[in-house]
Amino acid sequence: MAQVAGYSKATVYAHWPSREVLLRDAFSLIGATPHHEPTGDPRADLCTELEAYRTGMVELRLGRVLAVLTELTHSIPELVEVRRSLVADGEQVVREILGRFVAGDDLEAATLMLCGAVLHSALMHGDPMTDAAIAASVDLVLDASAPAAATGSPVIGG
Repeated sequence: MAQVAGYSKATVYAHWPSREVLLRDAFSLIGATPHHEPTGDPRADLCTELEAYRTGMVELRLGRVLAVLTELTHSIPELVEVRRSLVADGEQVVREILGRFVAGDDLEAATLMLCGAVLHSALMHGDPMTDAAIAASVDLVLDASAPAAATGSPVIGG
């Protein structure tokens, strides 16, 4: 691998003394998931944020990265925090938007349903989720939390 990159093994080991450190640093370089800046319209904001998440799945191949990273965490515990950080960053805006209407287990379920649908489509089907499917998923989640989401009422559920 060092030869392919044009470096000697000694240079690689000087920077990354172990495979674990090299992998941790490599996955950490992936950077933040692209995000949408919320406008206050829950439906539009969720749709646009999930479209941005889908873009990350396609352009950054986040689905594959997360699958490999998840598998590696079983044998390299140092990567668990890297995975947690990537997942938290990816879900952050969706949680913030939904958190105005639902809490506790309802918030967790709604976040997993929406983010999971985008990830599942990319990873398991090999195709990005369509705009129509994203909108339908958002509508299902918002309808389930209605009337709070429709009226901007405070948090429900738990």
